[in-house]
Amino acid sequence: MDKKISSKKMLKEMMAEHYSDALKRKAEGKPVVWATSIIPQELMEALDIAVVYPENHAAAIGARKDAPVFINHAEANGYSVDICSYARVNMAYADILESEAENIPIPDMILSGSNICCTAIKWYENIAKKFNIPMVLIDSPFNMSYDVSAESVKYIRKQIENAITQLEKLAGRKMDYDRLKEVMKVSNENAIWWKKATDLLANKPSPTNGFDMFNYMAPIVCLRGNEKGTRLFKTWYEELQANVDNGVGPWQDQEEKYRVLWDGIACWPYLKDTYVKLKSNGINVVTSTYPESWTLLYEVGDLDSMARAYGGLYVLRSIDYITDRLSALATGFKVDGIVFHSNRSCKGMDFKQFEIARRLESKFGVKYVFFDGDQTDPSTFSLAQYETRIQALVEMMEGNRQREVHGI
Repeated sequence: MDKKISSKKMLKEMMAEHYSDALKRKAEGKPVVWATSIIPQELMEALDIAVVYPENHAAAIGARKDAPVFINHAEANGYSVDICSYARVNMAYADILESEAENIPIPDMILSGSNICCTAIKWYENIAKKFNIPMVLIDSPFNMSYDVSAESVKYIRKQIENAITQLEKLAGRKMDYDRLKEVMKVSNENAIWWKKATDLLANKPSPTNGFDMFNYMAPIVCLRGNEKGTRLFKTWYEELQANVDNGVGPWQDQEEKYRVLWDGIACWPYLKDTYVKLKSNGINVVTSTYPESWTLLYEVGDLDSMARAYGGLYVLRSIDYITDRLSALATGFKVDGIVFHSNRSCKGMDFKQFEIARRLESKFGVKYVFFDGDQTDPSTFSLAQYETRIQALVEMMEGNRQREVHGI
């Protein structure tokens, strides 16, 4: 691959290859796994099993504004509007098997984790039942305490070991643990480059706009255990570092006036609309709660350490832990405000947002707004409401700034 190729072009080519390779393997009679987005992908990579991620696929369908076809199909078959829109899109795709976005092959096994949400368990059970295929679950308990307990680590490790046994049957060969160590090393390296790149947005001005960061979420899901991912994230980091060195900000036609933290998944069907409104007010998203979810670091070759990492995701943590993490992001990235996406699909995260927002404002005086929306279902988003909320945030951030300037 040409070393001079941009990371954006590299990203596009790698994602196209990811989907085409899975379809090719399926056509050749090789097994394919459907998996949740933050699952021990190292296991499939080490066993050379093709894996695709329905959440990624649903997001791509949403970004191409094709989701209503699938959502309407799912709801016509009795699935409630209150179910996650990723799930509705994917369960409908399992019937239709054709989209204007990339197509994905029918799975031979489901590997589901509860560390992103509990909905995924029933969603993937339905898929496994439909295709009459096995499903392997790696269940991760919610962490009521501040840290992941030793009991949870032991519980999750046993399930990782069971997943290895089931995947060995699917692959028709035993796990090569030396190969698994190599993959774990690559995964760690990719997580480090991902973090190094996203951390550069803490610079003033930020070397890119935060909505670009959302685009790189697809490969951090799909390519985290692959050396292709290393090339991609290292290239992205180098591009951003060059911008920092040259004082290049997120936009060529205007300056970065306000910096905000975005909490929640992007509204994929309205990505452009939400971005344009922010930019028109000089607002740049410089960080989010999502990058850290894929900064999974552990001791290479240590399944206990891996279990702790996968069992300690942001969504599994207590209010105290989440408040501390958001506090660190707010201060480290020097944000002026927070935009909370009250995502209808992601209730496990949304229910915490109001208390977290209250604590952050009380502690730092940071201003925030909420807007209603959904990651894939366009029917729950109102552009007028969003514009009103962003305008209110601008007024509050400017008020804070004026008080600082005048020492009030």
